[in-house]
Amino acid sequence: MSFRRLRDSILEKILSPEEQQIKIAEVGRIIGPIADKFPAICSDASVLRFLKARNYNTIKAARMLRASIKWRLEFKPDKIRWDDVAQEALMGRIYRADYLDKQGRVVFVIKAGRQSTSATIVQIKYLVYCLENGIFNLSSTQEQMVWLIDFQGWSTSCISVKVTRDAAQVLQNHYPERLGLAVFYNPPKLFESFWTMVKPFLEPKTYRKVTFAYPDNQRSRTMMEELFDMDKLESCFGGKNTAGMNFEAYGQKMREDDKKMIDFIDSCCSTSEANEVLQSRNDSDNESSGSEAVYSNLDEDEETILKRSPYSEYEPMNEVHHEKNE
Repeated sequence: MSFRRLRDSILEKILSPEEQQIKIAEVGRIIGPIADKFPAICSDASVLRFLKARNYNTIKAARMLRASIKWRLEFKPDKIRWDDVAQEALMGRIYRADYLDKQGRVVFVIKAGRQSTSATIVQIKYLVYCLENGIFNLSSTQEQMVWLIDFQGWSTSCISVKVTRDAAQVLQNHYPERLGLAVFYNPPKLFESFWTMVKPFLEPKTYRKVTFAYPDNQRSRTMMEELFDMDKLESCFGGKNTAGMNFEAYGQKMREDDKKMIDFIDSCCSTSEANEVLQSRNDSDNESSGSEAVYSNLDEDEETILKRSPYSEYEPMNEVHHEKNE
């Protein structure tokens, strides 16, 4: 990482709501008419998350947003249903907890010691399903989630650098500012060497959201008590809940969520609230009816995009850098 990128990642900007709106409008103008075809991902709240991920650099945020739109057209995350991923979910490696943290954030439990033998794309598809489901279950006042990673039974045979890298790229590139905190609970000493390999895949903002906790450490215990209701927290994280995951019950809950998603789109897709949660059904129609035009707009060259850039007093021209590798 260059000194400039390191400096920019550490010196995060803090803008007023008015300044944020100016930045959001600038990104909209840079994106161009393609934004009208994707009201969900181009909503103010969504654009603001992309801006925060790029420290309010509108050129970088617009580039990131366009790439994410293209990814959603290709990967179709909002079309994934429980029955598509149930086999991968069977081992209980990742699941959404039936409680929130004390800040009202959705909690995902990840069992790092359970090894998946599925292909990378299958594992990523399930991760994306979990992310979409978690976002759907967020309250209107909360945008972020918490990951609790249990390292019981973990060994080097449980890891895949490729899956870890791809998962980090999906989270950072297409779900910016959705991760609020990741708690690595009781990782073994051996994990340090793997963590050294993984850190280069993580952006500084993501890296700073990771914290380590240990059952025999008083500060860790205090942190967990401040974050969670210990009666609901699983015993593997120092809580009192010994129930564990019931796959059949969990699958039924996910199918119910799938139905709620479909019903929600059918009944509310014209409202701004629905557009905040996921792509409207018209997005998929646009893909089939005018995909060539959509892809053409998304593949505009950098020079064309820069010509639409309305530099503001908050982002002088000399702050824009044409970096090829983000």
